[in-house]
Amino acid sequence: MSLDITQYPTLALVNNPDDLRLISKDKLPKLCDELRQYLLNSVSRSSGHLASGLGTVELTVALHYVYNTPFDHIVWDVGHQAYPHKILTERRDRMPTIRQKDGLHPFPWREESEYDVLSVGHSSTSISAGLGLAVAAQREGKGRRTACVIGDGAITAGMAFEAMNHAGDIKPDMLVILNDNEMSISENVGALNNHLAQILSGKLYSSLRESGKIMLSGLPPIKELVKRTEEHLKGMVVPGTLFEEFGFNYIGPVDGHDVQALVQTLKNMRNLKGPQLLHIMTKKGKGYAPAEKDPIGWHGVPKFDPETGTQQKGGSSYPSYSNVFGDWLCETAATDDKLMAVTPAMREGSGMVRFSKEYPEQYFDAAIAEQHAVTFAAGLAIGGFKPVVAIYSTFLQRAYDQVIHDVAIQGLPVMFAIDRGGIVGADGPTHQGAFDLSFLRCIPNMVIMAPSDENECRQMLHTGHQYQDGPVAVRYPRGNGTGAELEPLAMLPIGKAKVRRQGEKLAILNFGTLLPDALKAAEQLNATVVDMRFVKPLDQSLILELAQSHDALITLEENAIMGGAGSGVNELLMAHRKAIPVLNIGLPDNFVPQGGQDEIRADLGLDAEGIVKQINTWLGQ
Repeated sequence: MSLDITQYPTLALVNNPDDLRLISKDKLPKLCDELRQYLLNSVSRSSGHLASGLGTVELTVALHYVYNTPFDHIVWDVGHQAYPHKILTERRDRMPTIRQKDGLHPFPWREESEYDVLSVGHSSTSISAGLGLAVAAQREGKGRRTACVIGDGAITAGMAFEAMNHAGDIKPDMLVILNDNEMSISENVGALNNHLAQILSGKLYSSLRESGKIMLSGLPPIKELVKRTEEHLKGMVVPGTLFEEFGFNYIGPVDGHDVQALVQTLKNMRNLKGPQLLHIMTKKGKGYAPAEKDPIGWHGVPKFDPETGTQQKGGSSYPSYSNVFGDWLCETAATDDKLMAVTPAMREGSGMVRFSKEYPEQYFDAAIAEQHAVTFAAGLAIGGFKPVVAIYSTFLQRAYDQVIHDVAIQGLPVMFAIDRGGIVGADGPTHQGAFDLSFLRCIPNMVIMAPSDENECRQMLHTGHQYQDGPVAVRYPRGNGTGAELEPLAMLPIGKAKVRRQGEKLAILNFGTLLPDALKAAEQLNATVVDMRFVKPLDQSLILELAQSHDALITLEENAIMGGAGSGVNELLMAHRKAIPVLNIGLPDNFVPQGGQDEIRADLGLDAEGIVKQINTWLGQ
């Protein structure tokens, strides 16, 4: 996307942060206006994350203006908010490729730029990594500075508090910026508060504060009185007591859209000793009315018309698996008040908006705290309720100990509705649901189901909800169903597969939603196709029968081949001394890059054509 200099005269001068630092401070508001407009126009053509980036324009400009990047380190949390950072760090012209195959990553990515200090996709990692970087910088002794940017959502995770607790203990020089993007800027943000922040971050205040503490440190009662007096003085004007208790010097809240005030405050804070916390207030979607009104709807967007705000609609008329799950929740809760739905801040993505409104007493958003969400569900189960944890495959990784220790060992009937299993596409390696079948399959007491269409998904959710002998996982993909007719809910027999096509010589054992491709491939190969349904327990008798009546077996799954469903088939055959060739088709032993779901499946040989090709190559044909 070539830059129109008439539309972006200031932005055209800034190809990197060195250029930015040559601009006079009074031109920064103009630069911010142009950067926001460029971001809006760019994302409208490419699709991607929008509202978060619109809210961090001034902060990004101020950080790169004050900090000597890339020598100084800026660590972004998650990265939805880092699009302006990418634009200012030599990637402006590649922004139209973001989230696309071989294009820019949607999040900061170390291999992409020296300005990206930490590769991120999951939330709440910035303070931990920043603390490590700050300690390393201190040992290095070259005056390198570290700043971490964390959003108000990301700070709800335990990991952020663990990191702050550690930072307050070892006290390195570092800055944490809390980007608080509530829907409105609270009243105590304004001229007075910005002025106060500059006073609190200035040399006079910090030197008086430190010298006063040193002078009175020998007198314990007076020291305590001074500490309390200081807290009360600050507490009257700033809500920072919590961060002070963690050992941070708290400054704010300040207006995150006043770039010149931000620059002054950051300049002051860059040279302060010990852990600092700057609390800024921003508006998500700032500068674009539709995104300001509906920041959730404009968080991640398809291509859209910036003039009208009309977003392009998706192509499929079939329901998404997320919506199938949400509808099942509502249908079940209507007759079962023991159902409790828990999500770690994924209400929209997991299709739970309707349920949260219709059954608020049975809905719990645990914030970005996957570990807590799972153990909370364990407590609900012990209390006699039937919890359903709605969670993305990639985020379930973060709660693995809790799944084993708090749910499975205790045999508790917690159901995991695992969304985004398999290839997710544009969000790339951090979000691909590549490992859940592998890491769940080895857990005793765990029943794992993988539906091949939306009707089967409903039946499996119903089966898992009714099953009371231990934990259950139902794993379904991102995207839409196949148009299967929805049947009345009924229990599936546990561990029973279904033969979908009878063939000769070859048998394809399909786990999950690649079934249509398996059936197409089988037409060319005259192969038997089985919808396995259960990854654990496997339909052992059927597999052993197929091993007798066929020359070779092929397992098919959208999960890592290593340790996945196919591995379970291999183990069974070996245990029964069945000497039959088996080909395992699935995700390879590398992190799967970003791209469209269909593009990636084709690249990995998981479409019908690729399946036939892999089988023929294996057979030597």
